[in-house]
Amino acid sequence: MSLWLEIILRTLSSVVVLFLVTKLLGKRQISQLSLFEYITGITIGNIAGYISLDTDTQWYLGFVAIGTWTIVSVGIEFWTLKSRWVRGIADGQGTVLIKNGSILETNLFKERITLDELLEQLRKKSVFKVAEVEFAVMEKSGEINVLLKKENQPLTPAMLGWKMGKEMEPQTVMMDGEVLQEPLRSTGKDEEWLRHELAKLKVTPERVFLAQIDDQGQLDVQTGSQDGSLAPAKPTARQQLLQTLQQCESDLEQFGRFARNEEEREALLSCSRQLKQVIRQAQPELK
Repeated sequence: MSLWLEIILRTLSSVVVLFLVTKLLGKRQISQLSLFEYITGITIGNIAGYISLDTDTQWYLGFVAIGTWTIVSVGIEFWTLKSRWVRGIADGQGTVLIKNGSILETNLFKERITLDELLEQLRKKSVFKVAEVEFAVMEKSGEINVLLKKENQPLTPAMLGWKMGKEMEPQTVMMDGEVLQEPLRSTGKDEEWLRHELAKLKVTPERVFLAQIDDQGQLDVQTGSQDGSLAPAKPTARQQLLQTLQQCESDLEQFGRFARNEEEREALLSCSRQLKQVIRQAQPELK
């Protein structure tokens, strides 16, 4: 066998073996490496290079070495699942860098991180003032996670006591001009409805690059051309009236949560319930 053909066969064999080993070791080898996994990845890569190019030795022994490393790595991963002590040695532990708005200089030195590097990582988390940080820790993967002080955290509906409805994941119902039947059925729609909506947008199914239905039942269409995203057809007067009533009902409920006294709160919530009942009865005719 000629030398160049032998190298091609060795390289292809290495690629196949590395693919199988990576699948066996799991997704952590790609996303977040521990110290031991980092060493394993480098070593297996070097052995694969040896298998491809070192033509003066028995190259099949490289596969034996890769197999040995794989067995050891998988064994240690299972061991770390069972033992916290082994997990601390193999994966390491997180290090607190900031506590109560104060930088822990000793821990910075321990992890060999400069102030410039720390500030850079904070800016990546949209934090520009150290005093705003309640807690910052360097994870085992090397990533720095930050918890802001309560007064500096973004305002959320939960902080205001608002009860928000569940938001469903948008369903992709068309891709490259083809209708995806299972996601379409999960939205409660059928193909006839989909084609009717496309007709209102004056788009043929063949032109659709991507189509999604959100949790409100609205269809968003991407044609992949300069037209970009095609907005749904303008709602009718009845649909606009229904949307306005629903918004009013939601506003009444929210105002009731912030009423000045129990009597005012009960009055607002009562109006909200009555309006909700009216909407439920009139909804089929307003659509």
